[in-house]
Amino acid sequence: MKTTNTIFALLLILFGFSAQAQELKVNTSESSIAWLAKKIGGQHEGFISLKSGSFEIKNDKIVSGSFIIDMHSITCTDISNEEYNGKLIGHLNSDDFFSVDKYPTAQFVVTSATKFNNGKAKITGKLTIKDKTEEISFDITQNGNAYTATIPVDRSKFDVCYGSNSFFDNLGDKAIEDIFTLNLNLKVN
Repeated sequence: MKTTNTIFALLLILFGFSAQAQELKVNTSESSIAWLAKKIGGQHEGFISLKSGSFEIKNDKIVSGSFIIDMHSITCTDISNEEYNGKLIGHLNSDDFFSVDKYPTAQFVVTSATKFNNGKAKITGKLTIKDKTEEISFDITQNGNAYTATIPVDRSKFDVCYGSNSFFDNLGDKAIEDIFTLNLNLKVN
């Protein structure tokens, strides 16, 4: 009888722990966010830093999470000329694009997610850029303590209108695509 009670108590403990949410903190120094923006006849790419981030997993499902992006950290990796690189970064930081002095951070908050199946899940959440919030969804892959995702973002929904056919007519070969991509590589502790 004592053995049965002990086994029963162990099972309760194990099931109790599995039902508890596990908070995972993002290691910002080992994580990266690469960006890619395309225009007619070319593209630009670089990185932007995650300021902070964490999420909770319960029963193999992300149940909550919040991530802050440091908009001042944007870099460009495809222009080697220091002067032109600086001009592009200055333009991206300006009111034509992200108004970084006024809006120094962007944020993503998880609102729902599917359960991980073979290391993959779908996440939905609220993305805020320039004080505009939109719901987005994307697939995420988990491999050990690493989480990766490719996230398409429609900049026109966040009033990032420079060179956008959504706001201006007759841009011709000066048009910049509305969709830019964030390639997320998160490492958690």
